[in-house]
Amino acid sequence: MFRRVLIANRGEIALRIIRACKELGIETVCVYSEADAQIPYLRLADRAICIGRAPAKDSYLNASRILAAAEIADVDAIHPGYGFLAENAEFSEMCRDCRIEFIGPSPESMRQLGDKIEAKRTARAAKVPIFPGSDSTIEDEDEAAETAARIGYPVIIKASAGGGGRGMRVCHNEATLRSNIKNAQQEALASFGNGEVFIEKFLESARHVEVQVLGDEHGSLVHLGERDCSVQRRHQKVVEESPSPAVDDGLRGRMCEAALAVARAVDYTSAGTVEFMLDADGEFYFLEMNTRLQVEHGVTELRTGLDIVRRQIAIARGEKLPFTQDDIEFDGHAIECRIYAEDPLKGYVPSPGRIERFDVPQGEGIRNDVGTYAGDEITTDYDPMMAKVLTWGRDRDQAIERMQYALSNYRVGGVRTNLPLLRAVLSDPVFRTGGATTSFLDEQLVPGTLAMAVTPHVLIAAFGFCLISGRDADPWLALGPLRAGGAARVNIKHGDRVYAVQGQRVAGSSNEWRVKAGNFRERTVRFAVAPGSHLVIEEDDETTPLHVSWVEGGGMEVNLGGRRYSLSLAGLERLRTEGSRRQHGLTAPMPALVLKVLVGPGQVVRAHETLIILEAMKMEHAIEAPYDGTVKDVHVKEGGRVKEGTVLIELEQDGA
Repeated sequence: MFRRVLIANRGEIALRIIRACKELGIETVCVYSEADAQIPYLRLADRAICIGRAPAKDSYLNASRILAAAEIADVDAIHPGYGFLAENAEFSEMCRDCRIEFIGPSPESMRQLGDKIEAKRTARAAKVPIFPGSDSTIEDEDEAAETAARIGYPVIIKASAGGGGRGMRVCHNEATLRSNIKNAQQEALASFGNGEVFIEKFLESARHVEVQVLGDEHGSLVHLGERDCSVQRRHQKVVEESPSPAVDDGLRGRMCEAALAVARAVDYTSAGTVEFMLDADGEFYFLEMNTRLQVEHGVTELRTGLDIVRRQIAIARGEKLPFTQDDIEFDGHAIECRIYAEDPLKGYVPSPGRIERFDVPQGEGIRNDVGTYAGDEITTDYDPMMAKVLTWGRDRDQAIERMQYALSNYRVGGVRTNLPLLRAVLSDPVFRTGGATTSFLDEQLVPGTLAMAVTPHVLIAAFGFCLISGRDADPWLALGPLRAGGAARVNIKHGDRVYAVQGQRVAGSSNEWRVKAGNFRERTVRFAVAPGSHLVIEEDDETTPLHVSWVEGGGMEVNLGGRRYSLSLAGLERLRTEGSRRQHGLTAPMPALVLKVLVGPGQVVRAHETLIILEAMKMEHAIEAPYDGTVKDVHVKEGGRVKEGTVLIELEQDGA
């Protein structure tokens, strides 16, 4: 029996482990970074120890500091949760050397399965189908090109030592492959401390299906069924469900047997997940094995009634599984949605900031796994996942209905979230009929479908507010001369569409404009500002009141009749007129670290050329030129930090 367990993680998984330990009568010790010092769940632990500054490398990824805390607290075991050091074989071995039990598989199993190339060799030896690809790590561009030519495009670059979408790049031709190899290696090194990558064949419209397994030290090994994780963005899961709507009983049996064969080949103990890709013809291929607890483990718990975290702890204590494969019963259908602080309408960029409101839904068949709270700060140091909401139903339709109810009653304020995206997924006919593949979000449910159809009054209001709401503080800068007869133009983005809004001031008037918004008819309107950011548009005998306000980063919100529209300048650019040439300031889409500055003043660039690389929440974000032009000025340096909306580069457009 463990007397005291240290939890080497943060957020909702830390709270999940605390609860499992309390049910078992085990004391808990939480470690935390300086950024997490005020998180409420720390008060639920028997002891909390600060292990360093906010960056993960100085705290949650610092094995020595975690082990020092374990020694100070005199713990029997460490539970790593998921992420951070959960799949680090060296950390597991360090725990063993310190005579502290690591609640997870052995270092030997982790090494064999944690390295994706070695895992492929293990799967091949176990006669499990694998993807065509490189047999070892890729050293340079030429080797990558030779491998891709052999297996055929498209291909995917993958980090050998990690997951979660980091270090991954899909390439459809040699040019993109060569340009992405170094970026993938650098991102893998930053995320996992290991920059090795390899290449595999990429399936563009496939299903991502995984099998949960449990093994003990006494030779017992069982599977707990499959989960479908096909709804993804940036190779990261968003919605998971069990059972998979794409798997029948025969296929399920083959996939589960293949998962057990991989685990059996390394004498696997603890909880683990074997992941497969399933093509349109019903053929499946080994992807990887996650040697840890999965984020989506709750989906399986709802269907089986088993507590996987408690099983992990019991296995680590040397206990035998109290059931066999035949004893496991599967009941109903379960779905999980991950709640992220991010903006799906801006390419899923993270949305750091203070959470002003956080209310989770309650009801029959609803489970909330939460690690955040109102008043919490979402920072760029960690993954932006805030919580998970899960539902169970007697069948898939009921589970979906309960999830739709849960998502409609989820309330988060202060940061942008992916809740609109999740609501759209659950109501989409393709998902409802079980047809979603890994390309579903990008190809079938484009982010633009999340936005309400914009009205001409909304676009005209945004245009008018730019003109008369204090141009000196206007993040879009001056739109044009305000003299009689002066003209102005701005490109406004709503969802995935960009609308050109042009206005000509009526000669002799003080506030009357002829405005043409997109393909809508031209209108002659007058603008007036009332207190509290209220704007009034007068057109003939019609008066339309709206509430308009700037938001951080150069965006704008327009509220018309209770409907809120989020608008931004196309490409998050700022415009100003300089003679006959146009100069744009490219801005930071989020708070970030400036990783690389690739251009300097006077340099000629081409459209889509990468100018700056930012890093936020362990992901790299390329700032590209929106057109051919000349760099007029660079306002940031490598290694510096920028806020959302900071002007990075001023770029003059050719021929403008």
